[in-house]
Amino acid sequence: MALSSIIMGSFLAAHEGNFKFIICLLAILTTIFLQILSNLANDYGDSQNGADSVFRKGPQRAVQSGAISPEAMKKGMYLFGSLSFITGIILLANAISFTAFGTFGFFMLLGILSIVAAIKYTAGKNPYGYAGLGDISVFLFFGLVGVGGCYYLHTHTLDYKIILPAFSCGFFSAAVLNINNIRDIESDKLAGKYSIPVRIGMGKAKIYHWFLLIGGCASATGYILLNENQSLTRWLFVLSFPLILFTGIKVTKENVSEKIDPQLKLMALSTLAFVILFGLGLLLS
Repeated sequence: MALSSIIMGSFLAAHEGNFKFIICLLAILTTIFLQILSNLANDYGDSQNGADSVFRKGPQRAVQSGAISPEAMKKGMYLFGSLSFITGIILLANAISFTAFGTFGFFMLLGILSIVAAIKYTAGKNPYGYAGLGDISVFLFFGLVGVGGCYYLHTHTLDYKIILPAFSCGFFSAAVLNINNIRDIESDKLAGKYSIPVRIGMGKAKIYHWFLLIGGCASATGYILLNENQSLTRWLFVLSFPLILFTGIKVTKENVSEKIDPQLKLMALSTLAFVILFGLGLLLS
């Protein structure tokens, strides 16, 4: 999922003839470090706040199982937080002139906010993931910020039309999180983690899941329809729709957490397939 928004932004820039390999590589590194930071912070935070318990249905966590001490996990968080900051600065130095103080400062602030968002999802006092705000954060950072920010670093411009592919990435990323939260609905209730499925119930969470899937598919379709060039290759991304919709069907039918869990990985991989097909369609056209 971390790669999808960066690859989408890079494909959109390449379509405009402004792709820069070093920008793409550094953006990928920074995003991967941020994702690892988020995963470590999630493991640490959920163990401290009670979401990781004997009632949890997902894969066993490192801190919860005792494989890693909380202190060691915090050191890992510091390490990957530092790595993401360093690669982020190198990325900005290669993409934006130091004389453009306003733009450079804006993206630096955005990077710092990304690090804070990765940590504060479940770690620290008053984590926003426990208030049910994770979906909004994922939609913004894996959608608008990831796609739009990467596109700008390549091109130094913004096209309002790219908001639709950015929406697709945001919707599909939120769908991955929603599967995770549906799976963990019972343990999250016990821990006081008020994710959207906990707040609205499993039945409505499954309807919400379809909203996310249809929103992602419709946004990508809208982008193609708004462009004059509607050659057949531009519709390559439609080949990913059966996989994406299959996850929706499985999530709708299943009520057992262990059977819902595999759809999380499938949804993430389906999103990556969607992005690659979408980008290849643009380039081939």
